[in-house]
Amino acid sequence: MKLDLTRVLDKLECDEPSVSFDGLAAIYRAWCRKVPFDNVRKLIHVRRGDPGRLPGDAPDEFFAAWLAHGCGGTCWAGNGALHALLVSLGFSAERAVATMIVAPDIPPNHGSVAVTLDGDRWIVDASILHSEPLLMREGQESRIEHGAWGVVGSWVDGQFRIRWRNFITGGQPMDCGFNHLGATAEEFTQRHETTRGWSPFNYGVSLNLVRGDARLCAALGKVATLDAQGGIAERDVDLTERKRFLIEQIGMSEELVEQLPDDVPMEFPPRPDGAEN
Repeated sequence: MKLDLTRVLDKLECDEPSVSFDGLAAIYRAWCRKVPFDNVRKLIHVRRGDPGRLPGDAPDEFFAAWLAHGCGGTCWAGNGALHALLVSLGFSAERAVATMIVAPDIPPNHGSVAVTLDGDRWIVDASILHSEPLLMREGQESRIEHGAWGVVGSWVDGQFRIRWRNFITGGQPMDCGFNHLGATAEEFTQRHETTRGWSPFNYGVSLNLVRGDARLCAALGKVATLDAQGGIAERDVDLTERKRFLIEQIGMSEELVEQLPDDVPMEFPPRPDGAEN
């Protein structure tokens, strides 16, 4: 992978960090404010029926698009890129496989990143964007206290879970349970590829980005701000307003955003037994 660290750090507005907790906190804080979790390029790709590799799946391609257009990616792409950046900076980082919305019938569906420093693991997730590294110490609860991006890490039946507020659930808490660490790039690619046929991010714009002391979000035909007091201000937007939001508030290029298709109703996911829903 070819990664131009100078250009990436310049756009993150972050000096090259030391391999320390303070350095990790600085680079992750910058990432959460500069690299959105979004599905803009994926929507364009899957709606066109493009058979090529999913956008952002290769970290160098992810960063090239981000540098050119200000876009990010969904979990497998974004966390794969964050992992690659951290490794390039000298951190001991691992790809993690997790399950968003923990339930017996939901398979692993989320990529994340864990970093080991002085014997402790810290989660830095490119989708949840909790702004500060979250301690993952066995049997111990950990918290990030903030109205917009605060999370709680806890252990349930031996599994580490992050409880966080997701706008796609109307700001209600959602659990993300970690299945295993040490996933390969090939596993991330394979799991990413399974989302081509069905994913909640194949139907309408979804976005998450820290901005100042708040989070900017988009989902289900709405855009929203989650503020430091925990409040949510949301509004319905049509395609024109959605494009304006992405260009003017998020900073994506007009060249990219003009290719964005309109939202369509989400379909039910296929059932594992092949029966109709």
